[in-house]
Amino acid sequence: MNLPKGPDSLCFNKDEFMKDDFDVDKFVADCRKRVQLEEMRQDLEHYYRLLKTAMVELINKDYADFVNLSTNLVGMDKALNQLSVPLGQLREEVLSLRSSVNEVIQAIDIQLAKQDDIQKKKVCVLRLMQVVRSVEKIEKILHSQNAQDTSSLETSSPLVAGQILERIATEFNQLQFHAVQSKGMPLLDKVRPRIAGITAMLQQSLEGLLIQGLQTSNVAMVRHCLRTYATIDKTKDAEALVGQVLVKPYMEEVITEQFVKSSPNGLQMMYAKVLEFVPHHCRLLREVTGGTVSSDKADIVPGYDFLVNSVWPETIKGVEGRIPSLFNPGNPDAFYERYCISMDFVQKFERQCGSQASVKRLRAHPSYQSFHNKWNLPVYFQLRYKEIAGYLENATADGLKAAPAGGHYRLQVTDVLWSCVCRCWAEHVYLPPLAHRFWKLTLQLLSRYATFLTEVLTKTPPSETTKEAARPLPSSASSTSSRTSQDADSESGGPTVLSTKQLVFIAADVDQLLEQIPDISNMVKERLQEIGFQNLALVSDALDDSKAALSGCIPTLNSRMTQNLTERSFRFLKNASEVPRLYRRTNKEVPTRASAYMDNALQPLHQLLTDSTGVVKASIIQEWLRVALSDCTHRYFETISDVLSSVRKMEESLKRLKQARKTATTSTAGANAGPSDDSKIRLQLALDVEYLGEQIQKMGLQPSDITMFSALLDLVREARDLATAEPAGS
Repeated sequence: MNLPKGPDSLCFNKDEFMKDDFDVDKFVADCRKRVQLEEMRQDLEHYYRLLKTAMVELINKDYADFVNLSTNLVGMDKALNQLSVPLGQLREEVLSLRSSVNEVIQAIDIQLAKQDDIQKKKVCVLRLMQVVRSVEKIEKILHSQNAQDTSSLETSSPLVAGQILERIATEFNQLQFHAVQSKGMPLLDKVRPRIAGITAMLQQSLEGLLIQGLQTSNVAMVRHCLRTYATIDKTKDAEALVGQVLVKPYMEEVITEQFVKSSPNGLQMMYAKVLEFVPHHCRLLREVTGGTVSSDKADIVPGYDFLVNSVWPETIKGVEGRIPSLFNPGNPDAFYERYCISMDFVQKFERQCGSQASVKRLRAHPSYQSFHNKWNLPVYFQLRYKEIAGYLENATADGLKAAPAGGHYRLQVTDVLWSCVCRCWAEHVYLPPLAHRFWKLTLQLLSRYATFLTEVLTKTPPSETTKEAARPLPSSASSTSSRTSQDADSESGGPTVLSTKQLVFIAADVDQLLEQIPDISNMVKERLQEIGFQNLALVSDALDDSKAALSGCIPTLNSRMTQNLTERSFRFLKNASEVPRLYRRTNKEVPTRASAYMDNALQPLHQLLTDSTGVVKASIIQEWLRVALSDCTHRYFETISDVLSSVRKMEESLKRLKQARKTATTSTAGANAGPSDDSKIRLQLALDVEYLGEQIQKMGLQPSDITMFSALLDLVREARDLATAEPAGS
C-alpha cells in the first residue's frame, strides 16, 4: 500500500508509519529535535486530512465492484451442489484405477526380484566355474593334476622358470579374485586344498628363484620374480625375504659391540660399513625397482622399496639388539657424541633413498620411530640441567665474590651465568630436539640470577616467595647455597652488609648483561632457525621480560648505594654538633680551614669515584653522588641549624648573665678582646660548608645540583656575617 505524498515542508517522513518497528515515542522524540510540538501537531493534522481524502477517493474508485459483489454471489450454492455428485463418482474411479495399478506393480516387483536372484546365482556359478578353470589351468601348466609333480619346473632354465611363474602368477591372481568373491560357497571348500597347494608351490618357487637370481646377478630372473610377487600382491614377502637372506647376515657380521670398541672411531666405522651395503649389495634390486637414476623406466618393477622395508629394519634391529650400550645416557659427553654420529648416519641413509617419497616412507616406518625413541634425550637433558644449574647455584653460594682477572664481568656469579647461558647453546651440549628445553633453561638461568641479586640487595633472608621464585634451578648446590647463606646470617647476627665496591660491581655487571641480551637473542634465534622455527618474535618478547626483571634490580641497587654512601658520610658529618665543644672556653685560634671530620665524611664519596671510574658509566656515578650528597646535605642542614640555634641561645644566655652581674670580664672570649667563642664556631661551620662545596665541584657536580645545599650555604654565610659584625671581645 502506498501512502499519499505530502508536502515537502512536513517535519517527518511519511514512510516512517509503514515500518514494522514503528514506535510512537521514538517518532515524537525525533521530530522534537527538529521542530516544536505545536508545529509537529499542525503537520500531523495536515497529513491526516490528506489520508482521509485519499481513502474516500479509493472507495469511490472501486464502488461499483463493492455494490456488484453481493449480486454475483446469488445462486452460487446451487451450482456447488450440482458439482459434488460427479466429483464423487470421479473419486471412486480414480481409487479403483490406483488399486489396479498397484497390483500390477507388485507382480512386476516379484518377477524382478526372482530375476535378480537368478542373476546373482548365475554370477556365483560363473565365478566358481572360473575358479575351477583357473585351478585346472595352473595345474596344466605345471603338468600335475594333483599339484604335486613339479619336476618340469625345477628342471627348466631359470629364465623359462621365471616366465612360467609369471604366467602362473597372472592366473593365480584371477583365481584369488574369484575365490574371494565366491567365499562361503560349498564348491569352493572342495577346491580350497588344491588352491593351498598351488599357493605353497608358487611361494616356494618364487623364493628359490629370487635368491638364485640375486646370487647370480641375473637381472631378468629377478625382474620376473619381483613382477610375479607384485602380481599376487606379495611385495612385502619379497622385501622380507631379501631382509632375511641378503641383509641380515651382513649386518650380523658388521654390527657388533666388539667392532664399535675396537677403535676410538669404531662407531663411525661401523656406520660406514653399513652404508656400504647399499651400493655394493643392493645395486641390482635398485636398478630393477627404479631406485637409481640409471634405471630404465620402461622396464622397472614398481611398488618396492628395499632400502626402507629390507635394509633399514634389519640394520636397526641389529643396532638395538647387539649394541645396547649405544643408548646409555649416563655419560652426557659420550652420549652426545654417539647421538650425533648416529643422526649423521640416519641423514646419510636418507640420502641413499631414491626419492622424497622413499624418504617419507622411511620416516614413517615403525623402526625409524623406534630408533629415535631409544635415545633417552630427557635423561640427557636432566644431566646437563643438573650440571649447568648446579654451576650457577654454586656461584650464588659464593655470594659476590670477584671474578678472575681478564673475565667479561666483575663478579664471579655473573661470569658463571654468562658461561652457563652460552653452554646451553654450545657445541657438544645443545641438541636440536631439546631446543625448547634449553630455551626454558636459559630463561630460568636469567630469572635465577635476577632473584639472587634481589635477595642480595634487599639484605633479607629468602622468604617463601623468593624461594619459590628461585626453585626453577633445583640441584644439590641449591640446598648448599641456601644453607650457607643462612649459616652466614646466623653467625653474623644478620645479612652481610654490602660494600661500595660490591655494589659498583653489581651495577657494572647488570649494565653489561643488559647490553648482551641481544647477543643471547641472536644465539638462540640462530639455533631455532636451524630446526625451522619461524616465530622468532616470541624469543625477543621472552628476553624482554628477562631484561625487565634484571632492570628491576637497578632501583634497589641505586637505593642501596646511595643509602650506603649517605650513612657512611653522615656518620662523620654529624660531628658538626661537636664544633661548639672545641671552641668554648678553649681559647683556640680563629679557624682558617675546614674541620677534620669533613675529609672523613667525603672519603666514601671519593672512594666511590676511585672504585667505579672506568667500571660504571659516568652518568650512573654522577647520579649516585648527587642523590647521596643531597641526602647528606639535607641531614647536615638540620644538624647545622640545631648547632647555630644552640649557639644563639647560649650567646643570649651569656649576655643576660653579663648584664646581671654588671661586670666586663664575663665574656666567653676572655679578656683578650679577640673574637668570641660563638664567632669562632660560626666561622668554623662556614668554612666546613664552603669546603664541602669545593669538593662537590671536584667530584664533577655543581653545588646547585645538590638539594638544600644553597639553603645550607646561605645559613652558614649568614652566621659568618653575624660573627664578623660582632664587636671584638663582646
